[in-house]
Amino acid sequence: MIRTATATMPIESDTDLALSEKLQGLGTFMTRYGLVVVFAWIGAMKFTAYEASGIQPLVANSPLMSWLYNIFTVEAFSNWLGVLEIAIAVMIAAKPISARISAAGSALAAVLFLGTLSFMLSTAPVWEASLGGFPALSVAPGQFLLKDLALLGASIWTLAEALTSMRRDA
Repeated sequence: MIRTATATMPIESDTDLALSEKLQGLGTFMTRYGLVVVFAWIGAMKFTAYEASGIQPLVANSPLMSWLYNIFTVEAFSNWLGVLEIAIAVMIAAKPISARISAAGSALAAVLFLGTLSFMLSTAPVWEASLGGFPALSVAPGQFLLKDLALLGASIWTLAEALTSMRRDA
């Protein structure tokens, strides 16, 4: 069956619409649970000395977070961050059980990604000097941190999707 089109909308078949809806469902699933895997995996890595020393220059150079090393050792802060990241993963994954818990996890994820993106302003060498500096990004930490922009978007999207579910279920 062919649907008639409006002046601004192309003609779509039921098959095209079904495929579009299936792809949107897959995208929704992959966004939510991809974010869960990223948080769980990176959170688990925070319990290693390798990861603790890897994040140390980022945190130490951050005007927002450097004070944490006055309270915690490098390893203790990394472990605490690992617990937080794993908790965020579990909360985001809880969407089928509680949209409210999932929304809270997504909100925390967004805050965490805003924090990591702030490292682009405070940590050298984000801009690759051999290529003339800005806008050329170094591999690490520049490109490593830039991916957090997309993850921030995924966090905001999962937050909005969970909030929509809460309204629908109310």
